[in-house]
Amino acid sequence: MTENQPTKSSSKLVSRPIARSISFVVRRGARLLTGARSLWTGCEPELKQRIYYANHNSHIDFILLWSSLPTPVRRMTRPVAASDYWLKDGIRRFLIQETFSGITIQRQGNQNSDPLASIKEALSQGDSIIFFPEGTRNLSDDTELLNFKSGLFHLSQQFPQVEIIPVWISNLKRVMPKGAFLPLPLLSTVIFGAPLTHSADWDKTQFLEHARQQLLELKQKELQ
Repeated sequence: MTENQPTKSSSKLVSRPIARSISFVVRRGARLLTGARSLWTGCEPELKQRIYYANHNSHIDFILLWSSLPTPVRRMTRPVAASDYWLKDGIRRFLIQETFSGITIQRQGNQNSDPLASIKEALSQGDSIIFFPEGTRNLSDDTELLNFKSGLFHLSQQFPQVEIIPVWISNLKRVMPKGAFLPLPLLSTVIFGAPLTHSADWDKTQFLEHARQQLLELKQKELQ
């Protein structure tokens, strides 16, 4: 290595303040554009390890939820995002890895690998996560919530000590309609519910349906 070649550590020193600045702009911008309000109806924004699971309508869902967390909570919370979208180019890669400290996963994994491996590693290290159990964006106007994939169940089995918090994000289909590059200035609400309780005797189907119903019940609170 020559004197003129930057080291990885010096590159990190440059990228960190940039990432922090972008984080500030993104948080303020997301809340300004959406007029987002946060309702903690079933829990408090505490420094506890949690899995925040939410409905998924757009690529900015996790940004809005992440921005709704108080700074100390946000610093320990990592969004789970699709690698095929967020690793597509250098800008998105920088945003998800440096600005949001995100966990990228492959939605179409091969049979020999665990698609939840990177999420499990983060939870093992004490991080909280933002997780979308539908597995893909719900772009239907006729369906409130898609059926859940099995990931949330498997995480609950392996990490029973971690609180699982349902979060309903309202209005994002209109805030960020399909094909839009920037969000529209419409009001949105992020509603945090009570920690999920369930029976140890439930099978996967029972657990996922219960988790789904808890999320749908939160939707009613935006009308109150």
